[in-house]
Amino acid sequence: MNQRSNQKELLDRDDIPFEHIKKNMQELETINTLLGGHRITLAGLRHLLNGSKQVHICEIGCGGGDNLKAIMAWCRKKNISATYTGIDIKATCIEYAKENLAGEPVNWICSDYRDVRFNTKPDIIFSSLFCHHFNDDEVAEIFRWKYENARLGFFVNDLHRNIIAQRSIQILTQLFSSSYLVKNDAPLSVKRGFRKQDWLTIFNRSGIHGELRWEWAFRWLVIVKK
Repeated sequence: MNQRSNQKELLDRDDIPFEHIKKNMQELETINTLLGGHRITLAGLRHLLNGSKQVHICEIGCGGGDNLKAIMAWCRKKNISATYTGIDIKATCIEYAKENLAGEPVNWICSDYRDVRFNTKPDIIFSSLFCHHFNDDEVAEIFRWKYENARLGFFVNDLHRNIIAQRSIQILTQLFSSSYLVKNDAPLSVKRGFRKQDWLTIFNRSGIHGELRWEWAFRWLVIVKK
């Protein structure tokens, strides 16, 4: 746990069938709901909104769209007029996201985030459980891209690398998960997660500094306001 693991997760492979991706995304939505992931995402959003009632929100690495679904429900409750963009490199993730949020007004983009060009820049760009898939230099690149393309700022919701978190999610997924992707990737993703010093290194490498908050359960919330 002293250093971030560089072992790739199964989800990073290109040969995972759609039905397996779908099951993985469904279980991740449950995990995000029960363990507070969506709560942390909403906290980052509220900080950058700063009372605004009209906003364009973009998520990179949107997966099955559960974060955007949670944001959409919250914005409607708060009478916030919002437009949404979801970007993911995997066609299977975009396919499931469209199914998961059927009928909702989301602009889905299947692309490497670095290749996306906006006619009008989003107000807020965020990612959740995305950055740990990359090494520190690549995360610094993500920070620079977000900063350049977001009008108000960006935030990151990701994992705290901690032995208690790793063992806990390993036990929980072995007991309750029916997805081999979740059983393999959830504990590994914690090993690929971050400690405070990792974020400070990324701040220095990217030249972009922001607010760093530790959140329960074993998450980091990084907020960069322009």
